[in-house]
Amino acid sequence: MIAFRLVLEYDGSDFAGWQVQAGGARTVQGCLEAAVLRVTGQPVRVSGSGRTDAGVHARGQVAALALNDAPEAGFDARGLQRALNGVLPPDVAVIDAAPASLDFDPRRDARSKLYVYSIWNARERSPLRVRTHWWVPQALDLAAMSGAARCLTGRHDFTSFQTSGTAVKNTVRTVSRLDVLGKSRGELVIEVEGDGFLRHMVRNIVGTLVEVGRGRRTPESMSAVLAARDRRRAGATAPARGLTLVRVRY
Repeated sequence: MIAFRLVLEYDGSDFAGWQVQAGGARTVQGCLEAAVLRVTGQPVRVSGSGRTDAGVHARGQVAALALNDAPEAGFDARGLQRALNGVLPPDVAVIDAAPASLDFDPRRDARSKLYVYSIWNARERSPLRVRTHWWVPQALDLAAMSGAARCLTGRHDFTSFQTSGTAVKNTVRTVSRLDVLGKSRGELVIEVEGDGFLRHMVRNIVGTLVEVGRGRRTPESMSAVLAARDRRRAGATAPARGLTLVRVRY
């Protein structure tokens, strides 16, 4: 067998997320596996660094696959990348490919992930940003949001920012960076880097920070939200369309 590590970019707007689902919903993993079968003739299971939700985008999703190393496989990493990009749909592409060890696990071996959440903070909506940004027409106080973000950096129990009902035994995560960048009444991004994330954790953090920016919460209240370990104490979940997986470190 010969293994490959792929880096993918995709617009998640028309996907039902990364993971293959029962019922035939269109997923990134499903499209990639179909493309591999088409160009190699080999049915394979592609693993990913994370299960991005429906509508979430990626500039640096990492995936791994293994092919039979018989001569008829006929692909080095660059050749496989070119072949896959020749048959993949326009909203997903392999932007890098390299050989990998057979035991490489893109999820378990990851050291950290960087997500970026994009917000269009203007009175009027932007049609060109409708698939990639959350439109928030009310003016946001970025200084207050940054203050709240500082309360969330470090190693904490993030139960309050996890989707209710998720069966995860360990809810402690380390957020090494949480930055609010840009300007009010314009385009801003929230960059979140950590060693791992609970389901909808980033979107729940963003939704809560926006409530701080709108004056509905104080920055200092974040400590109490964390301590409560209760999803009802945090803000609403931000829309999926603003979220992009940018980078995975190993």
